[in-house]
Amino acid sequence: MKRSLFAMLALLMAALPAPAQDAKTSMPFNGKDLTGWKLKGGDSKKSRWQVGTSVMDEKNPKFLAFSPLTAATKIPEMVNDIQPGTKSVDISTEVKYGDAVIDLELMVPKGSNSGVYVMGEYEVQVLDSYGVKTVGKGDLGGLYGAAAPRVNAAKKPGEWQRMIIEYQAPKFDAAGKKTSNMKFVKITLNDQIIHENVEMKGPTPTGLTGLEAATGPIMFQGDHGPVSYRNIRVTAK
Repeated sequence: MKRSLFAMLALLMAALPAPAQDAKTSMPFNGKDLTGWKLKGGDSKKSRWQVGTSVMDEKNPKFLAFSPLTAATKIPEMVNDIQPGTKSVDISTEVKYGDAVIDLELMVPKGSNSGVYVMGEYEVQVLDSYGVKTVGKGDLGGLYGAAAPRVNAAKKPGEWQRMIIEYQAPKFDAAGKKTSNMKFVKITLNDQIIHENVEMKGPTPTGLTGLEAATGPIMFQGDHGPVSYRNIRVTAK
């Protein structure tokens, strides 16, 4: 009887639906294509953004060696596959976010430069800053033009690095007047806290619109250098 009861319970458990994923967490990159993303200026001819995998090119470490997506790909990436003599463009989500936590992994080859523009307007610098003794506002994790990271947590070029960005969107009254600045609550790079409670008095130059709003997209800078992003998660707060 006990065995029969256990068997019945096992069948009932198997029939239950899987636990629902947190409705507040989304993955703007579907791992298959660039659906849900748009190019700055809408110019697909200039874009080098592709879906696949990448490693730092052994023959030319300033660039990436790209491999197209296949059925065997375990962790797909958004790769800005800039090669010698080519350029690319910025890319942003179609979805706009308010207060949120952005959790992602990034990889840059030697000397490369990109940026994560929170709400499309506030840049968290992406740069090969490995080995830099005194990091500045333009180094990896720096808030461009606003604050340098507390420590240099950068890994070697070609290695994957995890960045977690918790932020509060700027707030506005009914008349549209800003009542509070955008704030980076906490930024963690490779398990080290590099910023806490940094207010942004205004947007970073070269942002998506140069304007502040209650919601905005995630933008990856693509017009500077090759870079790859993967495991992108956004949790609304």
